Amino acid sequence: MDRSTDRTVAAGPTAADRAAARLRLDPSRAEAARRVLPDGHPSGLGRLADLAARLLGTAGSQVSLLTDVQHVAAGTGAAAVGTRGPLEESLCTVTAALPVGEPLVVADARSDDRVSHLPAVQAGVVGAYLGTALTDTDGRTIGALCVFDPEPRPWAPSEVATLQQLAGSVMTELQLSALLRRYEDDRVRWELAAEAGGVGTWDLDPETGALTWDDQLDTMFGFEEGSFGRTLEAFNSRLHPDDLPWVSEALQQAIETSGEYDATYRVVWPSGETRWIHARGRAVPGSGGHTARVVGTAYDVTGEREAATLVTRVLEAMPAGFYSLDREWRFTYVNAVAERLLQSSRDDLLGRELWEAFPDAVDSVFEHSFREAVRTGEPRALDAYYPPLNGWFELRAWPTPDGLSVYFLEVTERRRVEEQAADATRRLALLAEVSAELAGALDPLAATAKLPQLVVPALADFCIVTVVDTDGRPRDVGCWHADPEMLPDLERYTELRLDSMPPDSPAAVALRTSEVIRRAGREVREMFPAGEIREVLLRLAPREAVVLPLRGRNRTVGLLTVFYADGTPVREADLATAQEVADRAGLALDNLRLYSAQQQLAEGLQRSLLTEPPEPDHAEIAVRYLPAAEAARVGGDWYDAFLQPGGTTMLVIGDVVGHDTEAAAAMGQLRGLLRGIATYSDAGPVEVLRGLDTSMTTLQMQTLATAAVARFEQTPDELARGLTRMRWANAGHLPPLVINPDGSVAELAEWSGDLLLGVDPTSRRRESVITLDRGSTVLLYTDGLVERRDSDLDDGIHRLREALLELAGRPLQEMLDELLERLVHGRPEDDVALVAVRLHPQDRPRPAEAGPRRVPSTVPPDPAA
Repeated sequence: MDRSTDRTVAAGPTAADRAAARLRLDPSRAEAARRVLPDGHPSGLGRLADLAARLLGTAGSQVSLLTDVQHVAAGTGAAAVGTRGPLEESLCTVTAALPVGEPLVVADARSDDRVSHLPAVQAGVVGAYLGTALTDTDGRTIGALCVFDPEPRPWAPSEVATLQQLAGSVMTELQLSALLRRYEDDRVRWELAAEAGGVGTWDLDPETGALTWDDQLDTMFGFEEGSFGRTLEAFNSRLHPDDLPWVSEALQQAIETSGEYDATYRVVWPSGETRWIHARGRAVPGSGGHTARVVGTAYDVTGEREAATLVTRVLEAMPAGFYSLDREWRFTYVNAVAERLLQSSRDDLLGRELWEAFPDAVDSVFEHSFREAVRTGEPRALDAYYPPLNGWFELRAWPTPDGLSVYFLEVTERRRVEEQAADATRRLALLAEVSAELAGALDPLAATAKLPQLVVPALADFCIVTVVDTDGRPRDVGCWHADPEMLPDLERYTELRLDSMPPDSPAAVALRTSEVIRRAGREVREMFPAGEIREVLLRLAPREAVVLPLRGRNRTVGLLTVFYADGTPVREADLATAQEVADRAGLALDNLRLYSAQQQLAEGLQRSLLTEPPEPDHAEIAVRYLPAAEAARVGGDWYDAFLQPGGTTMLVIGDVVGHDTEAAAAMGQLRGLLRGIATYSDAGPVEVLRGLDTSMTTLQMQTLATAAVARFEQTPDELARGLTRMRWANAGHLPPLVINPDGSVAELAEWSGDLLLGVDPTSRRRESVITLDRGSTVLLYTDGLVERRDSDLDDGIHRLREALLELAGRPLQEMLDELLERLVHGRPEDDVALVAVRLHPQDRPRPAEAGPRRVPSTVPPDPAA
């Protein structure tokens, strides 16, 4: 994310300069950051950086560690992972220098004086930034976790809280990685120390005289690699002549008595150099009681024949605990680190039996592993907790000729960090699941009702979620219990509790104050009147109840109540996670409220602009408007029907380009303009459209729209013959459909009409005329009736024609209702407007199904009336 740039021109110290100077004042802080610097590109940090970007929906994220320079340890998007840069050029430096716990929230980086001068902002990489400090257990700020976008954006409080929670997980991951590296370094040092001690092992078969040993003994005895003859004679050939008799006697005595062998002797190399060797061994009896093998160790003690041997010095220098046990499980050696870890001195332990000194190890994983190692002759490794020492230990136990040797480390801190990391990951996974459930649900209210199933048992023993209805009354919509057998009691409790709660109940107080309320289970039970609800609560037996508000924008939209039974601790981290769940649910419910309000506003606006049609004699007019299923698609479809001053009936159908409240407003303007032009001028359809197009240009309306206008005319001769002329013009709209009296359906033209309105007011427009028999029906409609995502427009028009053939004989109102049900199933993808006129015969009275005659007083009477 941070980009280097030329800083030769500066008007004075910037916020980043001052922050860098402040960080450099504390050398211990920089050293603490160096201690947790990861090797390479650790996958754990990368996953957390990716999770931060996904949870907050940003283009990039970054984990930076700040020593005397910035180290980019992990990141996504534009983050330059693995690079270093000056502190003075980093937004993370500004973040780290803020007071503890305060995030750096930048909605528009280019206008924020704290960061606008920084290279990443000037390069366009950072337009919005949210960062929080990484702080170690001693309170030192060692770096920052941040997310960023190239364009400005606001940051919600819940997003700040999510990033701060992730920062804790990042710090835990850094500390865990540092601990693991330290433990690995300790192991390597121990192996090097053992190798440096030069301890070798040997194995003698008394019956055959075969003697095998390792490479260490080859070196001690001066043999070239592979030249040792693997016999007792080859061993004797290197013994000093003065030592050969008594060494042989000591070895023979160990064989005959099946006892131990201990000797310090000299060996003479071919070069004539003499070395001192200390060897120890133990006879291993065979099935007949005779010695089958003698096994042992040897090491070079040249120049160190006193009691403090080289091996002892190695063991004392080890950074880990080490002790040895003989075959009777008695301590034979305890190093200084083991004294400290076992909290006992070596004087107290040497000679004592392990099970006596540490009785809690009896019949534990320690005893089972130690005995298995001795029985099988194979090393054993384990991690286990020992309660009396209140610690976790990593042990490696391996059998020796003398008994058992144990190397161990205390890993309590490592386990604590691992558990913290696992716990943080679990909580973040829960929050991610809650977010996915709320974001992916078509009905956020239904998704909120399922939240208890996610919260239990991860955060509580049982849970109830409550929402506030539009009338302000709370209603329990979901609950869940960790014990399936208790779920019916919990459901019954939710049926009873709200009606029985007093005004000072925890739920009522939380709804009024939007504060977290905690109460003991006994207090909750006693606030209800005696009866069934107390009996139900007695069976549920909560030890404590915590009521968490579901906060929306400046209002409380519900409650999440979590209950804890005896034996379940109330952890602050779990409560913080539960509150985060409640906040996300509250925001989702508030968004649903705003969504519904926006939809109702848009629909109300559109419907207010669509008036009822007139009802001239012998002409029945019906209209329909159906908004889109998605509020965002409420838009500019409209219909209109009115009488012109000369008494002719005019029908209009139109569609403003766009799907939002702005399109609906533009529709209202166009509809009013068209009405005014048509009712004042008494002009025909083509002149009305031409006048509308010219007015749009004159009024500088930046709007595109389609429209079709039809006028129904009649001469006295046509009246006598039962005919009516329809004169119509089309500005890029779908053409009208005509249902003839015999039930056939005619499409008046190809669906591509003249140029849209709002493009070119000088374009030529055409007008068509068709003669209709009385009893005909004309339908004008918008594309929402026939368009589908999975088919083209021609297929939709074909479906409409087929439906009209079946519905031709239905009453007009019923026909339109059935069309909407068949073609869009009451939930169109786009809004739909319809206007239809049925020309009833004029040689008989107006039919009853056409409704009452309703026309303006200024319009001449119908000549057929």
